[in-house]
Amino acid sequence: MDLRFSCGGIPVYLGSEWEFERYKRMVTQPSRRRIIVAAAGLISCVFNAPAIGRVRTSGTGIVTVSAAKGATTGTLHFNGRRYPCALGRSGIVKPKHEGDGGTPAGTFPLREVRYRADRVPQPKTGLPAIKTNPTDGWCDEPADPAYNRLVQMPYKADAEVMWREDNVYDLLAVIGYNDAPPVPGEGSAIFLHVARTAPGGSLRPTAGCIAMNEDDLLAVLSGCKPGTMIDIRAV
Repeated sequence: MDLRFSCGGIPVYLGSEWEFERYKRMVTQPSRRRIIVAAAGLISCVFNAPAIGRVRTSGTGIVTVSAAKGATTGTLHFNGRRYPCALGRSGIVKPKHEGDGGTPAGTFPLREVRYRADRVPQPKTGLPAIKTNPTDGWCDEPADPAYNRLVQMPYKADAEVMWREDNVYDLLAVIGYNDAPPVPGEGSAIFLHVARTAPGGSLRPTAGCIAMNEDDLLAVLSGCKPGTMIDIRAV
């Protein structure tokens, strides 16, 4: 029985051992070269083909925030865990403008952590951790040269006070939105901070930041390090 066939132009033989000795003499030198070339090509394809369904990520991880369009609450995913979070009163927006109440869509670095040392211990995190000072502020005046920058209070232009009476800024991570360099009017002071809660325990909307329960925020920050990004999307 003749069990010869061709696979991709390469002769293949399936038969008894004694017939194989006769058959292999029929295979010419050019055919053997084709087999070697084809095998090398197959190996190259296996090792260089993109993995299906795999997302390439860095070792520093990525924080993802997703919510329905216009929603003021969403879900934050990090290191295999899910956390509820509050968003701006206008939901996730693109483009973002100063004072619109929206949380900007896009992917941004987490710059640093700031904390009130008089209220909370220094958090465990790989990000730079900086103590908030009583005179710290954040400029939100688009026409000012220090727009979307840390300033000292009192300041000559509009600026948000960082040393607050409530606990919202007791612990926060600065999101690197519109800061390299700042574009006037495109939004300022976008943080990942402690959430305000309603009497029933639900998370209150923010003015554009992302907010979480303090314990959840501590858990997320503990896994962050330089290079960690946050990706914010309306779905």
